[in-house]
Amino acid sequence: FALKNSSFPTTLYLLEGGPAFFGAVMRDTLKPPGQNRLKIAQRLRMDQTRLDEVSRRVKLGRPDGYAVLLALQGPVDRQGAAPPAEPGLQARLLRHLVTYLRNKEAAGVVSLPGAKEGGPGAMLYAFPPGAFSQQYLQAAKRIVGNLDEEHMVIVIVNDTN
Repeated sequence: FALKNSSFPTTLYLLEGGPAFFGAVMRDTLKPPGQNRLKIAQRLRMDQTRLDEVSRRVKLGRPDGYAVLLALQGPVDRQGAAPPAEPGLQARLLRHLVTYLRNKEAAGVVSLPGAKEGGPGAMLYAFPPGAFSQQYLQAAKRIVGNLDEEHMVIVIVNDTN
């Protein structure tokens, strides 16, 4: 993920939704090859109306037109620092992004391009730990065990839902 002048290396785990949907969205988002960041350009205030809308869009996307992922800290070097960032970006630990989003009481929003030229895109929401993201974490505990470290729950839905 990238926000302002910082990048946050993450490892993603698919918790539920369509693997083909996720693969298509990421394949089109991370073009050209070598571009490997999702730029957070907006924030979604976490008020109940907005959270209900995200939940509604997840339900409309079932079974294969949505994806819920768990984001954990990505690879770091032996000194605990993130790997070198892309030019102009400072690599930082994921916990800094989580703290930022918690302090803003918001989720990060990434607009993803359409799977085909001119086609509908998708929206990615990056939620810090909290009441909304908790509903998706039962599957995460089965996959990665106890979640002591900072994490985010990522929800991807079609932009047309």
